[in-house]
Amino acid sequence: MRIVLLRNLCAIVLLCLGHASLVIAQTDEIQVYDAAIAPTGALNLTLHNNYTPSGSTTPVFAGGITPEHSLNGVAEWAYGVTPWFESGLYFPLYSITRDGGILYNGFKLRALFVTPDAVKRDVFYGVNFEFSFNTAHWDPRPYTSEIRGIVGAHVGNFDLIFNPIVDNSWNGFSRLEVVPETRVAMAVSETYKVALEEYDDFGTITHFLPATKQTHQLFGVIDVTTKAVGIEFGVGAGLTSASDHWVLKLILSRDL
Repeated sequence: MRIVLLRNLCAIVLLCLGHASLVIAQTDEIQVYDAAIAPTGALNLTLHNNYTPSGSTTPVFAGGITPEHSLNGVAEWAYGVTPWFESGLYFPLYSITRDGGILYNGFKLRALFVTPDAVKRDVFYGVNFEFSFNTAHWDPRPYTSEIRGIVGAHVGNFDLIFNPIVDNSWNGFSRLEVVPETRVAMAVSETYKVALEEYDDFGTITHFLPATKQTHQLFGVIDVTTKAVGIEFGVGAGLTSASDHWVLKLILSRDL
């Protein structure tokens, strides 16, 4: 029943959006959302960084950042407003380019709604809204947004999570970009998890790109949970010619 309700919610939101996106390869955050949020009244800081040791040597658009040998990152500030709502600010978004230049890329606002205590539930779900304010070298569109559904289940030592995502740049329903994310994780102990994650970009909601032009990346991930900090490290391999060949990601998280 809960999954059916979430599917209906996602369908309604898609119909209401009525706007769109273009394919943009660069990203500051490589993470599948699991509906976990900061405790009520607590502030959390998450540092996202990803580096492309082998990728495209041509910017996605004129004046953009060359993916290969670039590092992209952001500081994500999150506040637990209620047991089911977390607000967030991504600031600053930044890049270190292949020639050593340091660039400011803008900022994002986030509103995340989830089932309370998702970690303790067999089935959990949620929806996340992001609104981005971009510099010209990061994205040719000054304003973009994302809607991210969250559907997941805890089955024994396994986590099964799917994030149906559409990116939106306010150009019509037919140009919404379909960019889902999937995670299958196994708890090795209370401290360690290993996971496989896939990040995809199929194209617009009404016209998927040819398979060779879609981007698909498969990550092997290790999660480490300590009292001081949460650590997530992953190595991603491109599955199509349009994908960056290798990407490394590191996420550090701590309640302040």
